[in-house]
Amino acid sequence: MAGLKRCLSQIFRQSRFNARRIRKRVVFKHGDCNVAHSNVAKRRRKYLQDIFTTLVDAQWRWTLLVFALNFLLSWLLFAVVWWLIAYTHGDLSMERLNGTEPVEPCISNIHGFTSCFLFSIETQHTIGYGGRVTTEECPEAIFIMCVQSITGVMIQAFMVGVVFAKLSRPKKRTQTLLFSRHAVINHRDGVPCLMFRVGDMRKSHIIEAHVRAQLIRHKVTKEGEHLPFFQTELKVGGDGEEDKIFFIWPTTIVHKIDSKSPLYNMSANNLLRERFEIVVILEGVIESTGMTTQARSSYLPSEILWGHRFQSLITFKKDTGEYEVDYALFNNTIEVDTPLCSARELDERRAMYSNEGLGQCRPAPCMFPSARSHSSETLSSLDSLSIDDGHIEMKVPSPIPVMITAPEETPIITLNNGTVKNLENHKEESEDVAVNCPV
Repeated sequence: MAGLKRCLSQIFRQSRFNARRIRKRVVFKHGDCNVAHSNVAKRRRKYLQDIFTTLVDAQWRWTLLVFALNFLLSWLLFAVVWWLIAYTHGDLSMERLNGTEPVEPCISNIHGFTSCFLFSIETQHTIGYGGRVTTEECPEAIFIMCVQSITGVMIQAFMVGVVFAKLSRPKKRTQTLLFSRHAVINHRDGVPCLMFRVGDMRKSHIIEAHVRAQLIRHKVTKEGEHLPFFQTELKVGGDGEEDKIFFIWPTTIVHKIDSKSPLYNMSANNLLRERFEIVVILEGVIESTGMTTQARSSYLPSEILWGHRFQSLITFKKDTGEYEVDYALFNNTIEVDTPLCSARELDERRAMYSNEGLGQCRPAPCMFPSARSHSSETLSSLDSLSIDDGHIEMKVPSPIPVMITAPEETPIITLNNGTVKNLENHKEESEDVAVNCPV
């Protein structure tokens, strides 16, 4: 019994934890916003004032219910009106119905409310079976027939517009726009970058596609004001600069982590402790309809892989002469060697090396990540790293030399014998090259 209670308490705590964790996400992975409105004054009245948008945004079952009720209520309303006209004119009396009193009725072949209901349907939808017709005896009947015809056309136009707008709204186009399951952080051209991948499954493209990203996290201003959901714009693009992309196949979106980036001080260890959310937005014009669409997703710190790179998924098929996109590799990443320190620390180390000289360099712990692991959750790795006699030695198989570069200086290499040579004059083959720096 005690074991059952402990099991139930653990399940309860886990469910509460999962609920809290889900509530912390502002935008879900599929794009819906985790926002609920409450205590809105006159909310129902404002929704009814914009009934068209309300029906378009409503679920299909409510839209179809309103669709059916509009026609049924209009048929019943005008059926009552036709019954009143026939009743006041005396068309429903027994003498008229038996034919003993030869007076022309307002509506021929009307015998009761059921006949009036059928005549209402025939008039509103211009069915015209020919059994019941309006005569010249009652001008009010002619006026009501005109009013019902106009009302029926308006109801049909309104409901067809709602159904068409609901079917063709650009929100459904986002179902075929994909975002990668994880974002990654690695170096590109020597610059730390945050990357995620977007894709489109359809052959009809998104025109004028551009990407945005916002960082949402807690902020305390200089005056002590707490902003729990402060939004900071991240500069993103296909090359990290321009947000517009030529969106014909899956594209990797890049954010350069430089001195202007809000992620400039974040290291791999800080990433595990940070609380933020990166909301990514893809906007563009649907080629087939000309309507603007917007797809959204988000990444939490636990969904950002440090030291990973997206696997290539585009290949050229010689037999067909086409480029093939393998979406089975859309979310796949590979591990790459990436420093664990922040971009600020990396820039400070580079500046120190350039000022103090490259010959006597003291490596920081963040410059040498841990050994490679086969786990997909490993933050970073290094192929060969050993410590011998107070020195850190990193070996790379020849003929690839290890380069140490500084801004606006010629790349140099350090050999095992301590000799420093210019890379342009280095032509040696089949040697193990090592970088030795005192600890």
